Amino acid sequence: MKFVCEKGKFLIGLNSVSRSSVGRTTTPILEGILINAKKGNVVLTTNDLDIGMEYNIENVGVSEEGKAVVDCRMFGDIIRKLPDELITFSVNDKNLFVIECGGSVYKLSTMNADEFPTLPNIDIESKISLSQGALKEMIKKTIFAVSIEENRPIFTGCLIEVQDDNLNVVAVDGFRLALRKLPMAPNVEKFSAVIPGKYLNEIVKNLQDIDEVVNVGISKNQALFELNNCKIVTRLLEGDFLNYNNVIPKERETRIKVNKNALQSAIERASIFSISAAEKEKKYPIKIYVSLGSIIISCTSQIGDAKEEVLVETTGKELEIGFNPKYLIDALKAVEDDEVYLDFGSSISPCIIRPIVDEKYTYMVLPVRLKE
Repeated sequence: MKFVCEKGKFLIGLNSVSRSSVGRTTTPILEGILINAKKGNVVLTTNDLDIGMEYNIENVGVSEEGKAVVDCRMFGDIIRKLPDELITFSVNDKNLFVIECGGSVYKLSTMNADEFPTLPNIDIESKISLSQGALKEMIKKTIFAVSIEENRPIFTGCLIEVQDDNLNVVAVDGFRLALRKLPMAPNVEKFSAVIPGKYLNEIVKNLQDIDEVVNVGISKNQALFELNNCKIVTRLLEGDFLNYNNVIPKERETRIKVNKNALQSAIERASIFSISAAEKEKKYPIKIYVSLGSIIISCTSQIGDAKEEVLVETTGKELEIGFNPKYLIDALKAVEDDEVYLDFGSSISPCIIRPIVDEKYTYMVLPVRLKE
C-alpha cells in the first residue's frame, strides 16, 4: 500500500472516526484504525462493536492499493503533530506502516487487517432524512438530561421517534425530562429507537450546523447515520422507554411568564450558595416563592444566604417550591427564546418549562422537599 494525501484533508477523516476508537480493550484490534487505499480513495474505519465509524477520503493519490490496521491513538497523535504538508503513507517489506512528511519519518507496527471488524450491513426497517443542523440541535438540547446511572440502562440513552408527523428526541434521568420536537412531512413512517447517549455525543461531533442532509436508518437493534463522506453505525438500547406523555402534567395551578435570561442569571447567582465546601460538597436546594408579579429565589447554607427577585407575569396561585438549581439552569440554557412559561402544580409537582408560541420543546424538572 502506498498513497499521498494533504494533511488537512486526511485529518478531517481521521478526526471523524478516531473519536469512536476504544481506549483499552482485551481485543487489541478494536483499538486500531483500518486504513484501506483503493482506486483513488482511502477509507478510514474504527469499530468497537458498539459504535463503528467509516470515512471515505476521495481523490487521493493512491499508487499502490492495500489495507493496514495500526493503533488509532498513536496514529492520530503522530498525524496531528506533523506539519501542514503532503504526507506519504506506505507499508514496507517488514510490514511496518510508514508515515513520511518533510523530514519526519515514523514507523508503526501493524495488525492483521483481515481480523478487523468492518461495519455491518444493516437491514433498514425505517428511515428519515433531515438537515444536519436540525438533528444536531435536537440532540444537544436534550442529551444533558440522559442518565449516567447504569441501574436503569434504558435511561442512559435518548429516545428518537417519529410520532404524529413529528420527530421527537427525549431524554430522562429520573429527576428531569427534556423533549424536543420537529415537524416532519405528512405520513412519515413511524419508528422508535433508544440510542446510547455516549454514542450520540460522537454523532453530534460529526454533524455540522448546515442544511445538508443526514439520513437516519433504524433496524431491529442498530441505527445508521449517513452524512457527507461519513457513515456511523451504533447499537440500540433494549427495553421499554418511559411513556413520557403520561408523566408530563396536563393541569397547572400557577403559570409565570418570565424573561429567560433574567431567570437563568438569578438562579445561577443564588446557586453559588447551594454547594458548601465546608460540608463535603453537601448540596442545598434553591427555594422559589411565586407571588403576583414577581418570584423570589433564595438559597441558605452554612456559608451564607442569597436572595434574588425577578419580575414576572403571574396567573394562578401563590406557591413555594424547591429545586436542585443545576436542573433548572441546564434546561434554561437549552432554550433560545427570550421569554418562557413556567407551569407549576403544587409544591411537590414538577415544573414545566414551555415556549410561549409553539410546542417545539418541553422541559420538566422535579422539585425537592424543603425543610420546615
